[in-house]
Amino acid sequence: MKNWYGRRIDAWEQQLAFRATNRVVRPFDWGLEWTGGWPQARELPRNGHSPEHYLLDLNQAAMANSDRFFAYEKPADFQLEDDILRFTTPARTPYPENDVVHARYFTAPGNKAVVLLPHWNAPADGHLALCRGLQKLGIASLRISLPYHDFRMPPELQRADYAVSSNIGRTMDATRQAVIDVRCCFDWLETQGYNRFGIVGTSLGSCYACLASAHDSRIAVNVFNHCSTYFADVVWTGLSTKHIRQGLEGHVDLDRLRDLWRAISPVSYMDKFARQKQKSQFIYTTYDTTFLPELSRDIVRKMEEHKVDHKVVVLPCGHYTLGETPFKFMVGFHICSFLKRNL
Repeated sequence: MKNWYGRRIDAWEQQLAFRATNRVVRPFDWGLEWTGGWPQARELPRNGHSPEHYLLDLNQAAMANSDRFFAYEKPADFQLEDDILRFTTPARTPYPENDVVHARYFTAPGNKAVVLLPHWNAPADGHLALCRGLQKLGIASLRISLPYHDFRMPPELQRADYAVSSNIGRTMDATRQAVIDVRCCFDWLETQGYNRFGIVGTSLGSCYACLASAHDSRIAVNVFNHCSTYFADVVWTGLSTKHIRQGLEGHVDLDRLRDLWRAISPVSYMDKFARQKQKSQFIYTTYDTTFLPELSRDIVRKMEEHKVDHKVVVLPCGHYTLGETPFKFMVGFHICSFLKRNL
């Protein structure tokens, strides 16, 4: 039974969550056409597999050689104009808008820089205050636009529905693309003279950041703002993704969805993550109804089991309320101070 404070936070969460009235329940799709660009799909062509079993086999193959799954060719067309870095993603999709990566650049003297990954459906100006705060601390940053977000959103969308949806293959492909795009940002930062790197991810961006960090030894410091072990569990249980679950129900259950999205779940790469010897901060909230607190506690337990050097911050709010006063200042302080001390 929640106390008075918890009930007030829950009511505030509901109010903030359902301000958006443009959520769409999209039809379920296995999305096999989205697997064609994956190395594992070229090596493991479909041969009588059912769609589900083929995707399960691709997940296993991707996890068995995840360095290859998240491998890429470095872009040759980096362009910086008016503090916006643009380049063509190495992980192409059918959407030209989505294939031009945009990242807002905040320069700073010295050799320290972070790549910042915002939350799902963040506006183009979201998280810029955090970048400015880091800049004042002498830390440069690139605030990347995630796949299918803001500048990269196809014209038929009002929300970044193609990043996470009831299309199994497309959701995996968007995650792979995000990880590759983030790693390309570090490539460009190296050309600017930076060599001490961190990463900050919030919500969906936190999942992407964890996957990138497990596969890129250049990253020394991580901040995961909202965190979970399994991609599927957040989608299945979260307040923000109830409409996606509606599209999934009747086709898969949670156990099957975990396996179908296992290759894009941070829990699949705990050993690899632990070998990187990074410093990590995990931030979650007591009343989160999108990343349930037990999911965050689960990944923290995994980190403890793998002896990862980490710090945990638990804030007394929810998922959406973390972006409101006073909690946004509290989380900003924890992120900035952790990076200042450890980067």
